[in-house]
Amino acid sequence: MRLRISLLKYRQSFTCVLPVQFGSLSWSECEGKLLYVAEKSRNSSAGGESACREDRNVYCEDWGEALTSKSVPVVCVVDLHSGAVDVLQGVPEDVSPGQALWAPGYQSVFFVGWYHEPFRLGLKFCSNRSSSLFELDMEGRCERLSGENLSVSCPRLSPDGSTLVFLQGRVFGPHHQCLSLQQVCCSFVLVFVFHLLTVCVVAAGPEEQENFCVYETLSPCCWSADSQRVVFSSACRNWKVRSQASTLTSATGDCGSWKLLTIQRDLMVVCCSSPNTPPTLRVGFLPEKSEAMTWQTLQQPAMTFDFSWTSLDIKPPPEEDNMQYPGLDFGSVLVKPSRPLCDSRIPLVVFIHGGPHSQFPAEWNSTTAGLVKLGCAVLMVNYRGSTGFGQDSILSLIGNIGSQDVKDVQRAVLAALWSDETLDPKRVAVIGGSHGGFLCCHLVGQYPDFYKACAARNPVINAATLLGTSDIVDWRYTSAGFQFSYDSVPTAEVLAALLQKSPITHAVQIKAAVLLMLGGKDRRVSPHQGLELYKVLKSRASPVRYNTTLSDQNFFPIEIGGLCRLLIRWLCM
Repeated sequence: MRLRISLLKYRQSFTCVLPVQFGSLSWSECEGKLLYVAEKSRNSSAGGESACREDRNVYCEDWGEALTSKSVPVVCVVDLHSGAVDVLQGVPEDVSPGQALWAPGYQSVFFVGWYHEPFRLGLKFCSNRSSSLFELDMEGRCERLSGENLSVSCPRLSPDGSTLVFLQGRVFGPHHQCLSLQQVCCSFVLVFVFHLLTVCVVAAGPEEQENFCVYETLSPCCWSADSQRVVFSSACRNWKVRSQASTLTSATGDCGSWKLLTIQRDLMVVCCSSPNTPPTLRVGFLPEKSEAMTWQTLQQPAMTFDFSWTSLDIKPPPEEDNMQYPGLDFGSVLVKPSRPLCDSRIPLVVFIHGGPHSQFPAEWNSTTAGLVKLGCAVLMVNYRGSTGFGQDSILSLIGNIGSQDVKDVQRAVLAALWSDETLDPKRVAVIGGSHGGFLCCHLVGQYPDFYKACAARNPVINAATLLGTSDIVDWRYTSAGFQFSYDSVPTAEVLAALLQKSPITHAVQIKAAVLLMLGGKDRRVSPHQGLELYKVLKSRASPVRYNTTLSDQNFFPIEIGGLCRLLIRWLCM
């Protein structure tokens, strides 16, 4: 109750920040103090961004998609006995602090600082932002612990306080990529660095996947009790697996994918699921290096579904190989009803993830389940550039969007149709969002007689016109194969390349029925992108439907059943 009163007391000056980039809650050893990150109120007169504070009409930058209310985070400590809230001083003025935690001895804190000069770029889904690991003591002395021109995140301190690990990656380039796990050895003095050591290397290609690249955030508690091992989840081909930085062993078993939620005194809690089994919680003690893992399911899933699923590996033909990164393959996951609803062949819905550097692991997906329940088969494609296939696969897509990724999806669809005669090649639809929507619109434009329907959520339609409106303008340059710098100004060459790679160039060929689902306040992909395609299709009397919302998120909260039924109706026309 005292904590609640204290936070309410200071709510006019500071607002609690909970997103993964800035959110943190860290208890002191005696549990008398709580460390957290808050957003400084625009009415507050304390500290920087003074122009924004003095004149509310002055533009204040924010951190982009899903972080539009985050601009000036501060690190705070609340004393639970006195109710006092202190804002820690000494944070460099050119960084926004987040992911704060107590350092050994509780006389200083570690935090990640994202550089916001000369201007902020969107953070959500972007692990390539310039940032550093800092240590700040209670007297306001601040020391940078990581190197320059790097991206860092997820500092995690070992139980004995001797070692700090964090993730590190490149700045710019692909906005999501393989990360390395770095180690800082600590001592109970102000500056804790003895040496910095890379303990998990970045895997270049599929042949090195035993390294289990780190693509995503570490769980808040990821250390073994003896402070000798770090456990993490990460993508590996069409799967999401659990591994540990020392032995790099994985867990697959009877589930499609595993995700570590936390580890407490060597008791691991994981979430397990597959395309036909909703998530379940399992627990097990972390074994010695040579021992087998034993799991116990806390609760059986409330229901299972009569779906069959398989993981497919696809090798591009020689004419579609990437000459700079040859020999790469990719994958997909096919889910279908075990018993079709009728004797005819099963319609196929091709589901494409966004990013493009993300993944469809073999795990529970409610949209996929809804479509399969209605009698469709669903093919979830992990084209080259998806996570889980190594850094070379990610880099291979740079400069090749709109061609390599489009051909990969089409190749995966053909492979599924060739391998499964129960699928109906005359009833194929495609769905996806963001870059997945970009690929949907490319496919129905480049293969107009192949697809009958398309549902695209916040799709990129014209990358040239998107260049000045997206919160991740750097990716727009990178995706077309150009180097980005903060002072980059579009040239005729850049705009021509972006236009040539965009679905709008194939729009006049579209014959499929198209559903556009657009977020009215989306910061990553402006709704005007979808509107461009809508106008082209309307002018040609093509079947098109435009649904919109005032959400500022990169998603459309459409009722899944409605989307599924609409696709089924179009497929059966």
